[in-house]
Amino acid sequence: MENVLRPLIVIGGSVVLTLLIGWVTDLLLRKADEQFEHTSLWGLLRRGRVPYQLVLCAAMLRGSYDQARLLEKHRAGIGQTLTLVLIGATAWLMVRIAAAIVESSYARYARVHRDPARVRRVRTQVTLITRVVAAIVGVVAVAAMLLTFPAMRAAGASLLASAGILGIVAGVAAQSTLANLFAGLQIAFGDMVRIGDTVVVDGEWGTVEEITLTFLAVRTWDERRITMPVSYFTSKPFENWSRGGTQMTGIVYWHLDHSAPVELMREKLRDILRECAAWDGRDYGVAVTDATPNTLQVRALVTAKDADDIWTVRVTVREQMIRWLSEKHPYALPRVNTADAVLPPGSAASPNGSGDGARDGAEGVAATRRAHEPPRTGRG
Repeated sequence: MENVLRPLIVIGGSVVLTLLIGWVTDLLLRKADEQFEHTSLWGLLRRGRVPYQLVLCAAMLRGSYDQARLLEKHRAGIGQTLTLVLIGATAWLMVRIAAAIVESSYARYARVHRDPARVRRVRTQVTLITRVVAAIVGVVAVAAMLLTFPAMRAAGASLLASAGILGIVAGVAAQSTLANLFAGLQIAFGDMVRIGDTVVVDGEWGTVEEITLTFLAVRTWDERRITMPVSYFTSKPFENWSRGGTQMTGIVYWHLDHSAPVELMREKLRDILRECAAWDGRDYGVAVTDATPNTLQVRALVTAKDADDIWTVRVTVREQMIRWLSEKHPYALPRVNTADAVLPPGSAASPNGSGDGARDGAEGVAATRRAHEPPRTGRG
């Protein structure tokens, strides 16, 4: 009877005690989260309740397993397994705690500061800090797991002795990876590009969606994802439309006839922008920027608070202005002139080409044509 009750009490007691401590801890964190509403730290710490209970259970079983006297032939293997589980769960819990602290700090910073650019910069930094901490904790946990094996402890001295040579070899082999790693840190703390920035890379316009230590993901306007190494942004030029502020100025061009009513277009542009919710009200204007023998190049300047709104304003202005011109001023649209040329002042020809000068010109053209025709032969 003792051989049955002892393992049941030891294992069952460890599990029940783990659940009880975990429930009490979660209850205390919930109460703290309700009491301290100005910080989200206590609520974020509740995400670590699973690794926390796993650490408690593994530690209790590891400490009391010898008293259970269960599967004594496999005691060493079970003890080793519990130790590995304890190390892994501890690393998992540390990552969750670090993430909770970093995220709560970012949330508090975002509430205090209203500058979107600074908030995105801090968000990028805390994201990369979380990833670095997770990577370091993971490496240390794996190393601790390996050192629990006697063979690995014996090989530790030789590994340390050859660490210099291995470091050089690893550095040469992972040169591109290390370059991306340091480039990721440079982006995070150099404020070159941030999560949420609008950028143009290789002719593609999009928004920075994710930044890691090795790659950067850009979401384009048509929902595609462009994944690029972070070293690209430290070695090549790119456009960052959000740096220093998200406000933008957009340009709309029209090619119109020389008779286009530019003053009326300025008034119509003002009316269009007043009805457009994406216009931020800062500025607008219409100007003739170029003239060709056939058309005028008319440019409209509009403003908006960010890249998405400036696109909406531009397409709205372009569409409604063309519709207004075609309905109210169709003569302003570009066309190919096929009418007779107007003769200079002082000519004998009348404007409709029916005067004596026109007849004389026609007779002269006919005479020149007859002079170049070959003589006719044969009977008439």
